[in-house]
Amino acid sequence: MSTARYPIAAMLAFTRDALVANGVPETDAVIAAKQMIEADITGFDAHGIFRLGMYCNTLKSGRTNPKPNIRTLQRSAATALVDGDDGIGHLVMTYATNLAMELARESGIGWVGARRSNHAGAAGIYAEMPTKQNMVGIYAAVSTANHMGVWGAAEALLGTNPIAIGIPAGKEPPVVLDIATSVSSYGTIRQHVVSGKPLPDGWVVHKKTGQPINDPKQVDEGVLLPIGGHKGSGLALIIGLLAGVLNGAAFGKDVIDFTSTGSEKTNTGQFVVAIDVARFIPPEVFAAEMDRHLNDLRSSARLPGVDAIRLPGEDRRKRRQDRTANGVALPPGLVKQLDELATRLNITPLGTR
Repeated sequence: MSTARYPIAAMLAFTRDALVANGVPETDAVIAAKQMIEADITGFDAHGIFRLGMYCNTLKSGRTNPKPNIRTLQRSAATALVDGDDGIGHLVMTYATNLAMELARESGIGWVGARRSNHAGAAGIYAEMPTKQNMVGIYAAVSTANHMGVWGAAEALLGTNPIAIGIPAGKEPPVVLDIATSVSSYGTIRQHVVSGKPLPDGWVVHKKTGQPINDPKQVDEGVLLPIGGHKGSGLALIIGLLAGVLNGAAFGKDVIDFTSTGSEKTNTGQFVVAIDVARFIPPEVFAAEMDRHLNDLRSSARLPGVDAIRLPGEDRRKRRQDRTANGVALPPGLVKQLDELATRLNITPLGTR
């Protein structure tokens, strides 16, 4: 199946216009569009323009507030709590990440929690932002739906709760680890639904039989499996408690499926941490040491059948260079959905921009 490539500028403009058509002020729409399409630029396609229709649906239903008053509820020298006012998650977490970096510049570290937020796209976006300021970034979130059970459970009371960590380097790209705590993110499974591709064994098991589910349309009959068995389940639990319970946000049975019908607010919780490298070691020394160690790792002896050693963050830079120059390949099924969205919102279709 052939896929056409679409320029980044066209994707940004289309996303902005779709949000504005749903009542989002243009200045906010520009910021949110930038963060949404950042996922496409860096290769996290399941979290980019692929989800635009879903975001528009929640704006239309009133689940997401198009004109939020995002504000800081509490602030100390190194911590803060943000109220997202049910706004677009990308806006809430951009605000929170900028605040975390401000705290880190003043105190060396900033931990910012958020409540009353929404789905914010790819986790790595917010972990990578501090690396541009010679800071380490950490981001984690309670997923906007529960698709995973605590280890051994058939009831889905945990999300695929993601965590991302960004560490700056020198000439090397920042190390950016961005993972779901499930074997596959639910966004990737949604892509399989659109494409009709079967799910591999080990992603989802049936709630009653425990057998693998390979038909993506039957995923609601199962639970997603965590990475590393009980270890991934434990990590998802800890993230949920810190991003949800600690912030006064939803967790467990309180989580509202972001994609479900209705206007009930999700009260999604996230946290982001920024750590100033200069409080530990001169940034130029750290950058040189990072580069040295990354080169040692990349050039280390490989196991049979391994053609190259990849480090977290390398492919982000490669994809950014390629997609910025050549555009983003979008599958025909997704383009069809975006065309239908354009018709519904009375905006210029992506393909004619």
